[in-house]
Amino acid sequence: MRYQKGRREETRRHIIDVAGRRFRQDGIAAAGIAGLMTDAGLTNGAFYTHFESKEDLVRQTLDTMRESAGGATVQAIRDGAPPEIWLRRYLSLSHRDNPGGGCVAAALSAEIARHPEETRDAFRAACEEFVGQIADSLPAGTPAARRATAQALYGLMIGTLQLARVIGPGAESDAILENGVRAGLLMIGGG
Repeated sequence: MRYQKGRREETRRHIIDVAGRRFRQDGIAAAGIAGLMTDAGLTNGAFYTHFESKEDLVRQTLDTMRESAGGATVQAIRDGAPPEIWLRRYLSLSHRDNPGGGCVAAALSAEIARHPEETRDAFRAACEEFVGQIADSLPAGTPAARRATAQALYGLMIGTLQLARVIGPGAESDAILENGVRAGLLMIGGG
């Protein structure tokens, strides 16, 4: 039986969507092909119809997440919201408590560092794009100064969220998020 036109691409995108959630939730190493395909409602054999390897799936997933970045933080930046708004969206309780639907950098940075160069390049492109969006939204400074601040700010945001996730829900973790917002505002001169 033949697939309807466009069905193959739809299936590939579905696998990438499932992989994106699982990678962020459980980590790349912990997300096996068999489990991913089961979550996608497909057989293991169907995997190799769409991807050469798990590493190919990782790269395509990173590329897709970059192209479709539209989370609350990105949307707030695109809408021209003040930095405090998008900092609070990124360093929020819901973002901390739902890594499967959140920022790929906060979920996978340490793991991606051990992947092949081609995969790191895909990840780097996503990070550079987000840093550029942050830099463009900063209120003052030369382009180089805004970019430097954006790089440092993004590192602060990722690290703060990672630490809050390690500590887990509760008063200490909530304080870490709030202190991250305050530190971010100080970095950009708004705190």
